[in-house]
Amino acid sequence: MATGFIGRFYKQTQTGDGEHAEPSDLLSAEVPANTVAPNPHVGEAAATVGLEASLGLDMVAERVNLHRYLLDRINLGILDTLDNEEIAAEIRPLVKDYIRRNNFPLNAKEINDLIREITDEMLGLGPIEPLLADDTIADILINGYKSVYVERRGRLESTAVRFKDEDHLLRVINKIVSAVGRRVDESTPLVDARLKDGSRVNVAIRPISVDGPLVSIRKFTRSPLTLERLVEYGAMADAMRILLSAAVKGKVSMIISGGTGSGKTTLLNAMSSQISPKERLITIEDAAELQLQQPHVGRLETRPPTLDGRNEVRQRELLKNALRMRPDRIIVGEVRGEEAFDMLQAMNTGHEGSMTTIHANTPRDAVGRLEQMVGMAGMPMSQLSIRSQISSAIRVIVQVQRLSDGSRKVVSISEITGMEGEVVQMQEIMRFKRTGTEDDGRIRGEFRATGLRPRFIEEFADLGIAVSPLIFDPGKPLQTGIVEP
Repeated sequence: MATGFIGRFYKQTQTGDGEHAEPSDLLSAEVPANTVAPNPHVGEAAATVGLEASLGLDMVAERVNLHRYLLDRINLGILDTLDNEEIAAEIRPLVKDYIRRNNFPLNAKEINDLIREITDEMLGLGPIEPLLADDTIADILINGYKSVYVERRGRLESTAVRFKDEDHLLRVINKIVSAVGRRVDESTPLVDARLKDGSRVNVAIRPISVDGPLVSIRKFTRSPLTLERLVEYGAMADAMRILLSAAVKGKVSMIISGGTGSGKTTLLNAMSSQISPKERLITIEDAAELQLQQPHVGRLETRPPTLDGRNEVRQRELLKNALRMRPDRIIVGEVRGEEAFDMLQAMNTGHEGSMTTIHANTPRDAVGRLEQMVGMAGMPMSQLSIRSQISSAIRVIVQVQRLSDGSRKVVSISEITGMEGEVVQMQEIMRFKRTGTEDDGRIRGEFRATGLRPRFIEEFADLGIAVSPLIFDPGKPLQTGIVEP
């Protein structure tokens, strides 16, 4: 007889070595028909995975399959009452049986390591832990407890991951949001949160989400991408890297514009690495996700209202407060409302070099959206005054885009040059020019300079920042590899 949590529910069938494992409260009362059965006739999906594993299958996929196997046999209701050692003791026979039936070539130490890791995952975020550990995945998209998609290299693909039921998924969601002091329930069905590693999480549950909880996780690499790495990946030309690096060092205020998933925050992180470590930075975000590498960074995060609708802290309040914190630069993760007015004020009052991102499809659209956002602040300003504020505060708009083949590129770098009448004037300095499509769907194109030189380059000489005029030559495509000085 097994000790500890003696069973009242599901009794395991005979194990591979001829012994019977007594059930426990941790084991579920029922085994769904579509699961991998613990008998000599392993389910088709599991058998296929096991065969591939013996030939060297990626262990991420194998761990996902093992998670599914365990979820169908474990009583999730008492997990929170057990510690790691108790859970490990209960799942050990199940894991060993699964390994034996799939003929995995693991020794005793490897089996113990796997059991420990699975135990940690069960106490963590369960089935999606292997996906979080996979560095090739950029996004995890959960559409109800039965459907999980991921994005790799700009393309969506379905996974074998699933949760036991909707309650199981809600348990994981509550674990995520409670860790950052947020809540999600029927009265607050939408919430933004973050994971310990800084990954951004958005959650929608019933009644807003009709078919069950929706969870979107935007992962970030453990080591932020640099501008050099973005050049190597083909996201920009080296001349663009040189120009953006010089602009950051020269305290040129910039906005990164682009659609959802186009790489705005990734580029913002990469560009911020060019800021001097001697400067004091204040970041303002809805859900903290920026990964600045400077030693002197103050991070501020908004707070949602309490149950009675009080105590909300919005980005606008944080921006006003940040101005009293002696920042050299203010970096806003994304402007999406009335805080745009305060951001422009900061850029115009001694905080040059500040940066933010905005959702817009073109640089001209970004200016239009900023104009609308400033209007949301309710200030008695004419349209001409708002546009004058924008043209004097912002000097560069960097447009990024996710192309149809999934690749992300800097498609335009534009300079705002001032006002002409009531129109904000801008000139494009560099662009990505699409030239065609390969048979496999990949986009062909080249980075080009327009031949125009930004006006702020003239100021860099006094700052000791050298920018070669050759990078503005329109006569030939810009090089996509790093150019040695």
